[in-house]
Amino acid sequence: MSTAHDFDFFHGEWDVHHRRLADFLDAGSGWEEFWATSRCWSLFDGAANVDELDVPSQGWKGLTLRLFDPAAGEWSLNWSSSRSGKLFPPVIGRFGPDGRGEFHGDDTHDGKDVRVRFVWSGISATTARWEQAFSVDGERTWVTNWVMEFTRPSGTPVA
Repeated sequence: MSTAHDFDFFHGEWDVHHRRLADFLDAGSGWEEFWATSRCWSLFDGAANVDELDVPSQGWKGLTLRLFDPAAGEWSLNWSSSRSGKLFPPVIGRFGPDGRGEFHGDDTHDGKDVRVRFVWSGISATTARWEQAFSVDGERTWVTNWVMEFTRPSGTPVA
């Protein structure tokens, strides 16, 4: 069962290695790689947090607002980018007993309806992994199109 402190591991500073498909719906489109930094802070006594992702090599920033719904025992993850200035539809889910978080939602990409999946895994005091996948066939198949590997900068205290 998820709790209001599931994302406590993420508070603080991170270096982020990105691998992203050139075309989010085409697994064969080739990967681009780039680096970013991220900073996350807690709100609502742990039941919410915000992180800002800074991608200077590409000239944009991203923001995620995470909110815990105690009645449902679920998180909503809400993404925005400085490129659009809009909130994307949320993905909603929870962490399992194995520490893996899975979150789903509906969106559109290039005019097509997509089912979106975020997965958080590999969580430790100094590492975490996030991946995004899209499905256009009712979740029968998924295209993993973005992976972020988070590591604590050397010498940075864990928050």
